[in-house]
Amino acid sequence: MRPGSHRSESSRRPTRSITARARAPLALLALVAIGCQPATSPPPGAIAAMSGKRAEGAQGMVAASQPDAAAAGVEILRAGGNAADAAVATAFALSVTDVSQTGLGGGGALTYYDATEGRAEHLSFYPRTGADSLWGVQDTTPAGRRAGRAAAVPGMVAGLLETHRRFGVLPLARVMAPAIRLARDGFVVTPLLARTIASARARLLEDPAAASRFLPGGEPLLPGERLVQPELAATLERIATEGRDAFYRGSVADRLSAAVRARGGLITVRDVEAYTLTTPAPVCIPWRGLTVLSAPPPTGGVPVVQMLTMAETVGLTRADGFTEHGDAVATMAGIIRAANADAAWHGDPNVMPVPIRGLASATYARLRANGVSGAAADTVRAGDPWAFEADAAPTSCAAYPTPVATRSAAVAPPEPEPDVAAPLAAYAGSHTSHLAVVDAAGNAVSATTTVGVLFGSGVYTSGFFLNSSGANLTARTRGPNRFTNSTIAPTLILDGRAVRLVVGAAGSQYIQPAVAQVTIRMLAFGEDPATALAGPRILSSPTRREVEVEPGFGSEVYATLVARGYKPVSRVADIQFGGVHTILVRPDGRRIGAADPRRDGVAIAQ
Repeated sequence: MRPGSHRSESSRRPTRSITARARAPLALLALVAIGCQPATSPPPGAIAAMSGKRAEGAQGMVAASQPDAAAAGVEILRAGGNAADAAVATAFALSVTDVSQTGLGGGGALTYYDATEGRAEHLSFYPRTGADSLWGVQDTTPAGRRAGRAAAVPGMVAGLLETHRRFGVLPLARVMAPAIRLARDGFVVTPLLARTIASARARLLEDPAAASRFLPGGEPLLPGERLVQPELAATLERIATEGRDAFYRGSVADRLSAAVRARGGLITVRDVEAYTLTTPAPVCIPWRGLTVLSAPPPTGGVPVVQMLTMAETVGLTRADGFTEHGDAVATMAGIIRAANADAAWHGDPNVMPVPIRGLASATYARLRANGVSGAAADTVRAGDPWAFEADAAPTSCAAYPTPVATRSAAVAPPEPEPDVAAPLAAYAGSHTSHLAVVDAAGNAVSATTTVGVLFGSGVYTSGFFLNSSGANLTARTRGPNRFTNSTIAPTLILDGRAVRLVVGAAGSQYIQPAVAQVTIRMLAFGEDPATALAGPRILSSPTRREVEVEPGFGSEVYATLVARGYKPVSRVADIQFGGVHTILVRPDGRRIGAADPRRDGVAIAQ
């Protein structure tokens, strides 16, 4: 039996009490238990929600990938905080409870909508490379493959603190209090966290401090056991008291750099101190009388807006649905292939030309839509959007101008990159965490954060894991002092001056197709959010004709895919197909929150 554990009469496996402070405050457990219940039952015909997967109410709403974190956001709403306060509280809490997917050592992007001003602002705080010129070199030596080389300078803390500074109304210490409590006193391990700990066992064992927290006695934590993280609590307490400097200067920054460099990485203390986030305009399109706002490069909102525009162009949005309709699903497969091929036009627009306006152009999307409803080609190559880069912005997007990029003579259409959609190792595509918040006044946040692959690079310091985002660099995007690439796509959809949908997903290359498919299900097919999130999804790749399909489609779907020349490949309906969290605001102002049944998250009404 492990030290500090005890065996109950009904269990042959010891139940661990990791520290004396691991006992949950009863009030917190009560809050989660009460908050996770839907305010009303799903409407007739909607899929019956699992515990906490659907909530409805007239005030604030939080949907997030872990129950305690969602409860933290609602706690802040009930304390008088707005959507920004609640989102920051939820994101810090996710850094504690969804630790395999996100954390202080990662980064992300979010869009905040101010209902009073009728305007959105986007913050990009993804990890950045440092000043070392070796960031521009593909190092395939043993040193280059060491864990620390994957870690880039984290932006999570900078992004959340800036969000709170710009838009929050409560004191920072109050907003961060739930996360500090969860780290200090502990929380119940969910099934997903337990599975990811077991999956990443070898990586966690490389660091004794990480192993002592997540593999006590050498065995992974089980669902229902408790995780206490006193080192992380101490770091969070310093941030709540001292602000940004507590993380980007001083002992935390010193230990961060030392831990990364000890494992072959490049981050210096100066790199940490010099981290800067950016506030670009969100990529914007009109769609079905609405305005879609998503994350610009180097993050991944452009493929989402392309998919939505192509779906409208070819009439897919006028279909009767996906689940039983083969033509709609096969056409969606073609749309995903075209958009994913164009995703190769990625990179940090602060340091290299990226044709954001051209890629988002409706004229260009209509051109790319040619052929998506036809027979499957062996390979779909990226198009050339540069001729559309100077297109005038739509009237509804005038408030969100994207600068016109100048094409360099050296910029040619990118070649297809390695097929990231090929069969992956267990949980390789499961990382990242998304949250959605709408407050009673109609302010909203869509935020996606990540540490990269499970537990990031595996480098563990001051109670958190450093990201693996440096591994996202390609021959096209590699270099010093730049943001790394990402598929995250936190998205807001407006109906005039009111938020209609807050949506985003986790899941690497599954993110953009998941966001597009559930958005079409809700806003074009009229599905209830819980139904839309539970519905089966597909993923297709530009470099192969295989289409990954979840179970649940009608037989006509599989037959139509084969008739079009695709090769359906069955995949388990699991976290690898994305974890979508969303809030739909009905025209009468009623909010419906939904959490993806593929993950452990919940939606909670205020």
